[in-house]
Amino acid sequence: MSWLFGINKGPKGEGAGPALPLPPTLPGAEGGGDSGVGDRPAPKDKWSNFDPTGLERAAKAARELEHSRHAKEALSLAQMQEHTLQLEQQSKLKEYEAAVEQLKNEQIRVQAEERRKTLSEETRQHQARAQYQDKLARQRYEDQLRQQQLLNEENLRKQEESVQKQEAIRQATLEREMELRHKNEMLRVEAEARARAKADRENADIIREQIRLKAAEHRQTILESIRTAGTLFGEGFRTFVTDWDKVTATVAGLTLLAVGVYSAKNATAVAGRYIEARLGKPSLVRETSRITVLEALKHPVQVGRRLLSKPQDALEGVVLSPKLEERVRDISIATRNTKKNGSLYRNILMYGPPGTGKTLFAKKLALHSGMDYAIMTGGDVAPMGREGVTAMHKVFDWASTSRRGLLLFVDEADAFLRKRATEKISEDLRATLNAFLHRTGQHSSKFMLVLASNQPEQFDWAINDRIDEMVNFTLPQREERERLVRLYFDRHILKPATEGKQRLKLAQFDYGKKCSEIAQLTEGMSGREIAQLAVAWQAMAYASEDGVLTEAMMDARVKDALQQHQQKMQWLRADGPADGTAQLP
Repeated sequence: MSWLFGINKGPKGEGAGPALPLPPTLPGAEGGGDSGVGDRPAPKDKWSNFDPTGLERAAKAARELEHSRHAKEALSLAQMQEHTLQLEQQSKLKEYEAAVEQLKNEQIRVQAEERRKTLSEETRQHQARAQYQDKLARQRYEDQLRQQQLLNEENLRKQEESVQKQEAIRQATLEREMELRHKNEMLRVEAEARARAKADRENADIIREQIRLKAAEHRQTILESIRTAGTLFGEGFRTFVTDWDKVTATVAGLTLLAVGVYSAKNATAVAGRYIEARLGKPSLVRETSRITVLEALKHPVQVGRRLLSKPQDALEGVVLSPKLEERVRDISIATRNTKKNGSLYRNILMYGPPGTGKTLFAKKLALHSGMDYAIMTGGDVAPMGREGVTAMHKVFDWASTSRRGLLLFVDEADAFLRKRATEKISEDLRATLNAFLHRTGQHSSKFMLVLASNQPEQFDWAINDRIDEMVNFTLPQREERERLVRLYFDRHILKPATEGKQRLKLAQFDYGKKCSEIAQLTEGMSGREIAQLAVAWQAMAYASEDGVLTEAMMDARVKDALQQHQQKMQWLRADGPADGTAQLP
């Protein structure tokens, strides 16, 4: 009951009432006690500092409270404060118990975590032990296999050595038998030679007499034959000369025979020219897909396959830039539809550096369109001289007789279709050019003219007037070169190596990466040069001892090809200013 002593322990607002007033001080007590205490000497014991004034005030307050009418309320208030303190103590006790329980739970959780880590570590160690045991088992199995392999190799080696020893013994036996046989044969031949020589010596006189008699008989027979032949010929000639009817008949027969031979010769020449114009291949045409009678008789199977073959894609095996590929595909589609509808063909000029695919596309265009193709070169026209005009007419007469339509491809056309005003062209070549212009003055539904040139600026203006469309074949760029390298690597290296029909093998390296690197290095090279590079790889593999093409061998050939290409470009630059005709690609 701390409130009796004027002490307020409870917090403000928690059931503690206002502090009770202190009882009034007794008369004479105020200050007297203090002074009395102050004058008194300090006691020596533990109670020397005790002040009883508070107890006196408390006793006085208790007496006043007992006589006060608020005694019960004060007692109830004190009980409530005491109960509140007890509740606070119980709450703190429960909080302590909850903290203890939480601590226990934390310990349980920590123990569970430690147990889980222990189980995980035991599991990991068990797995590691199992893996180690499995590794040991595999290693033991591999050791057993290795030992078994070594044992098998040792047995095989012993068997080979045994076979070699047996073979050596057999070979020695055969050699001994051959030696003995050879000695016996030599002895037999020597004995026979001695016997024959002895017999010849004994019969030498008889043999000489036989030879003399045979020579005399043969000489007599020849003389009798000569006498008989002379007699018969003389009698026959005498009889023929004396009989004029026989002489007249003989002269008439010889005359008729001469006339028949001359007539047959002229008729054969006329028929030959007709057959050559209609069926035979003209002399200016170097290559053609048109089937002739002679070819059908020589190669019937190949001709049959060609007749039964289906039209091919115009760009199959031809690598061009996307823009150029789109344009030539349009040309091939238009040509095929023109052939189907029987319309007039257009004349095309393909120009650009050599080796960029002009001739290859011309062949593919003809096969795609269902036409025959014929290839002639301008360099064959000039050496013909006066015969050039006749040969040119034969070419166009032969082209006009094609039932399927003919694609006439003129390679190196600038060799004879050059400007007529220049003095370098001869009269015979000018006449041949005039014949060509005469036969190509109008479009035809029988043949299609395709010209190819590296120097189109040398064409005569009349030739330029006959060209309906010009296509520029440029050097392949980075993507086209990679496609070309992969195409020719697959055709000349990979397929022969995988099929196993040729003595060619390929080492292990990244083929795709190597083709990309080579495409990057071969800038400025044409498609023909890249194809020649692939053929050079194949030749190097054939020239090696084991027939294996390695990455180092490919790099060496690429380096040589680049040096050769640079040398060619230097020659071309050196010749360019001299004649004004060379063009750098």
